[in-house]
Amino acid sequence: MTSTDHGFARQKGDRSVLRRQRAAGASGRDGRGRVAAMPPILQYGFRPFFLAAALQAGIMIPAWLALFHTVPVSWHAHEMVFGYLGAVIAGFVLTAIPNWTGRLPLSGWPLAGLVGLWLAGRIACNVADPSAVVMAIDLAFPVVLAGAIWREVIAGRNWRNAPVAGMLTLFTIANGAHHLENTGLALDGFGIRLGLGTVAMLMALIGGRIVPSFTRNWLVKQGSASVPASFGLPDKAALAATALALFAWTAIPDRIVTGILLSISGTLLLVRMARWQGLRTLGEPIVAILHAGYLWLATALALSGASILTAGSVPPGAALHALTAGAVGTMTLAVMTRASLGHTGRSIEADGWTVAIYVLVTLGALFRVAAPLLPLGYLPLIMTGGALWSGAFLVFVGRYGPFLWRPRLGAA
Repeated sequence: MTSTDHGFARQKGDRSVLRRQRAAGASGRDGRGRVAAMPPILQYGFRPFFLAAALQAGIMIPAWLALFHTVPVSWHAHEMVFGYLGAVIAGFVLTAIPNWTGRLPLSGWPLAGLVGLWLAGRIACNVADPSAVVMAIDLAFPVVLAGAIWREVIAGRNWRNAPVAGMLTLFTIANGAHHLENTGLALDGFGIRLGLGTVAMLMALIGGRIVPSFTRNWLVKQGSASVPASFGLPDKAALAATALALFAWTAIPDRIVTGILLSISGTLLLVRMARWQGLRTLGEPIVAILHAGYLWLATALALSGASILTAGSVPPGAALHALTAGAVGTMTLAVMTRASLGHTGRSIEADGWTVAIYVLVTLGALFRVAAPLLPLGYLPLIMTGGALWSGAFLVFVGRYGPFLWRPRLGAA
């Protein structure tokens, strides 16, 4: 069974597997590179970080809504972007990097230490006033994570994925910039825009690999002769336009040129994903949800452009939450469910609980995006959207938590 069936596409082939197995045998690890003596939750990066991310998303949104009138928006933004998303990114890259480089995964006590750094950052940001000490504690996790990924890319000579390591570095800088806003050393909003812009580019780049890849695999299994188009000029144009638009949005968010670039980017992403045969996957939710996440990304960029070009007639909040609640929420849950099933030895199929997760996150995002657009009660709409959205992550914890905590099926 290939690693594509397990949730992430392998890029180096059988030689990488053999190298990792030889190294594992010499270091007290099993054939998959895991520290066998450690509990399953600490044997692979996706296990603790996906569980931690889902718990935070399921708890923090209701907490934010309960304290809506007393807690600053910056706290909510920081914890969802650099707390929740930081954990998801860690779970993804720590699991994907061994497949990309053929090297051993981070496992055992080093993985526990990295989880501890993430948790220390969450505690510091939630119990202490902003300070240099809080910033140092919070930045320890992304700095160490980025350093570990750079080490693996360089040691494995996997230069194709150096941009991923580079974007992790940008994400770390964005976190620091958001802390510096409290001291007046960075412009308000710059850190969050840089963080979200980096994540949006990661989704455009990596999503553009895995969505057509998994779609192709599924369609081939169905005997379909029509498969996603190969990577070509439309893909290059969409990625280039997206990178330029997100750079402009980060640096000069209110300029007309930024609105034009965002509109072009959103349109090109729609053209790109139209070549992936997404409508043919509607019968398989675990594949279709990937297309839904990418559609949210294209929609978010188009709405952001429209908001600028119409002088706010399209509320900025709608565009922002199309990116966060829509694209980020949907794409992260799509990857978390798929990877958790595949890497724990289960069939990659969406059961009723998984379909419920997808329905809840989609409805939650729709309510949150619609809240500033509809002539209805704003607060009831965001409360409803927040409950549905966080409910998706709590269902993930209930359904997938046991998978993440227990040994892989069929493990020795």
